Amino acid sequence: MSLPPDQLAILREILVKPRRVAIVSHHNPDGDAVGSTLGLMQLLRANGHHARVVLPNTPADFLDWLPGRGDVLCLDRSPDAALSTVRTCDVVICADFNRLDRIGGLEEAVRGVTTKVLIDHHQDPEAFAKATFSDTSASSTCQMVVDLALAMGWDGNINTDVATCLYTGMVTDSGSFRFRSTTPHTLRTAALLLERGVDLDLVHNAISDTNSADRLRLLGFTLQERMTVMPEHRTVIIGLGQDDLKRFHFKQGDTEGFVNYGLSIKGIRLAAFFMEHPDMVKISLRSKGDLPVDRFLKEHFQGGGHQNAAGGKSTLSLEATVGRFMSLLPAFLQAHPG
Repeated sequence: MSLPPDQLAILREILVKPRRVAIVSHHNPDGDAVGSTLGLMQLLRANGHHARVVLPNTPADFLDWLPGRGDVLCLDRSPDAALSTVRTCDVVICADFNRLDRIGGLEEAVRGVTTKVLIDHHQDPEAFAKATFSDTSASSTCQMVVDLALAMGWDGNINTDVATCLYTGMVTDSGSFRFRSTTPHTLRTAALLLERGVDLDLVHNAISDTNSADRLRLLGFTLQERMTVMPEHRTVIIGLGQDDLKRFHFKQGDTEGFVNYGLSIKGIRLAAFFMEHPDMVKISLRSKGDLPVDRFLKEHFQGGGHQNAAGGKSTLSLEATVGRFMSLLPAFLQAHPG
């Protein structure tokens, strides 16, 4: 897929000589965030740059096996080293997020770096970067990194480790190539990565077959006790409170994908998942068809994302947040019949 020639020229100018590069991604980094940043780190190192991934908090442990993961600095575990790496770098590459307020405690340090590059596939990117690569049609940021690597002449640096990181992010962000964002170009890109030696069994087992007993018990409890089906709205709502999470010894990543179970019910076009944190309620929405959940969350819950998959947050209580969502829901669905 073609990338903007003017932006490529700027990036080439930025990277014309060895640079100290910090690669950052969003809070609660998912497979696409971790895969794209690790892939970029290894590509940049292969081209003579001193690159390091810096994340706002520690990714879920099902991503710990990815090549290069041991070189990641996480703000919640190594705050001094993480901030120092960003503040002393020449370039910050921002991957898989569209606004600097999505990187938590790294925001101030990143804003202080003069030269920033954005690589992202979410809508309405904030204008903060010297070079911006924004493609809302891309299935994942990892897919865009492959496009960028080819455009930069780095094809020969896409080895098995790089390909494994990028393929993993493509799989997780495309729902194993089921979501509408999957295009022929997506599958051609995946095929290229497979040709570089990706071990399919390794990737898919690491993503899907690393459940703990506590996570499966939490899933069963969630579907049995905390899921409400509303056929009249073709909507499913799931809400988990702090007590629920503590009961099942919650770890980061344990609720990944829970929202999709609601959307898998026949006839449902909207699934909403609410999870209580100590300081906020995190909201995840998934939809089918042309129901723009990103716009809904942007207007009402400080969120955004993609048309059919978006996230937001609320500072109200869990009960009040769900109540507000329910009060807004009928008008939203009426405005977008399907």
